[in-house]
Amino acid sequence: MDQIFAPWRIQWVEREGDNADDGCPFCTLPERGDDADARVVARSEHTFVLFNNYPYNPGHVMVIPYQHTGEYGALTEAELLDHARLKARTFDALEAGLGPDAFNAGLNLGGPAGGSIADHLHTHVVPRWNGDTNFMPVIAETSVIVEAIAETYERVHDAFAAQPGASVTETGAVRLRFD
Repeated sequence: MDQIFAPWRIQWVEREGDNADDGCPFCTLPERGDDADARVVARSEHTFVLFNNYPYNPGHVMVIPYQHTGEYGALTEAELLDHARLKARTFDALEAGLGPDAFNAGLNLGGPAGGSIADHLHTHVVPRWNGDTNFMPVIAETSVIVEAIAETYERVHDAFAAQPGASVTETGAVRLRFD
């Protein structure tokens, strides 16, 4: 697949603490202390929402349990319920913040299924709009992202923060409780 020049991404590439030698990024990113910088947009008791650094569309996020496991069956009942609830809230926030026409959502369990980080399961949530499939991915095998991740992050962050029972943490993420 070809690439389109995206100079704003160099800030992500040159960041400290995200190298492969530092361990699982899904374990290290939520511990950084600056959620906006790490692209963690929302948190709940057992799960967090992270913007995908290589999005298919604006607003492409992942709903990720804190537990480091690649096995869906290894999650506890509480973790499964929390993951499902935060995924539902993610649809709501993306709808309110970005107004997509539809969503793709799914897990890639294991490397052969397409999981690039196969040892820490995560659910992709991709907003979709009518007409968002243009000739670039089909003809040139190139994705076109029309908005910088930082701008999309702010819109989705504000939508999460507006949800019932939401509060913003000292690290910048929105904390959601499911009572």
